[in-house]
Amino acid sequence: MALRALLATEHEVVGVLTRPDARAGRGRSLQRSPVALVADAHGIPVLTPTTLRDPSVHDALAQLRPEVIPVVAYGNLVPPDLLDIAAHGWINLHFSLLPSWRGAAPVQWSIMHGDEITGASTFLIGPGLDDGPVFGTVTERIRDDDTSGALLERLAEHGSSLLVATLDALAAHEVHPVDQPASGVTFAPKLTIDDARVRWDDPWVGVDRRIRATTPAPGAWSTLGEERIKLGPLRRAVAPEGLVLAPGVVHATRAQVWVGTATAPACLEQVQPAGRRLMAAADWARGVDLSGAVLA
Repeated sequence: MALRALLATEHEVVGVLTRPDARAGRGRSLQRSPVALVADAHGIPVLTPTTLRDPSVHDALAQLRPEVIPVVAYGNLVPPDLLDIAAHGWINLHFSLLPSWRGAAPVQWSIMHGDEITGASTFLIGPGLDDGPVFGTVTERIRDDDTSGALLERLAEHGSSLLVATLDALAAHEVHPVDQPASGVTFAPKLTIDDARVRWDDPWVGVDRRIRATTPAPGAWSTLGEERIKLGPLRRAVAPEGLVLAPGVVHATRAQVWVGTATAPACLEQVQPAGRRLMAAADWARGVDLSGAVLA
């Protein structure tokens, strides 16, 4: 989205740096990244090193003679020897209001921790982790039903406009980055598979946030016996009067599947058993024996 936004401006895109082709799909054929496909369609040179620490990357970037290098969703530190290649440096579009949620998964952790407001920031990349001076920000309210995927889509759209505005102002010599405050720093490391495991002894709100934060990736999950099942976001329904369930205990009715949490029961919306498609929780429940079932 950011690349398309830049291509719609008067800024000249002299090259694109993206991940190498990767095998995907049923045939496991090599496929270009979405960024590479857009660049290919516009005749833009594409660099696909496996790591920025490859010595050839420095020479390849230097030959392109970029004035500035915009960065979106890279998730790693840029080697120090590359930072001075562009006259105006590397400018990162980061999906948080810095200094909050520095790191690879800011959107996921902001939902997980119940933030009401998030946003996007453009900043000048330095040798540290997302700690460079900030050019500009936009804010975005986190909705009660936001998954990380839905929120990231909105931030990508608004953030692309912010990135273009930052580059416009930089070209006109009308913007100067401001150092981040020393207080309020939080970190957002890449989510692990264990981070996506639902803790049913959390309150309902904690279960809800964890599932939404890890949807679509890496995908919220729990176990039923020896089987791992993936879970979609909870249905926002009020439990029947008098229904009290211990954490993880499953109660299925004809139309709904309830699971106990530390507070109110949670109503499952969609379930994906191992090796099968995502399905309505009620359909899943009709195909398994849930008597005495406990999710863990």
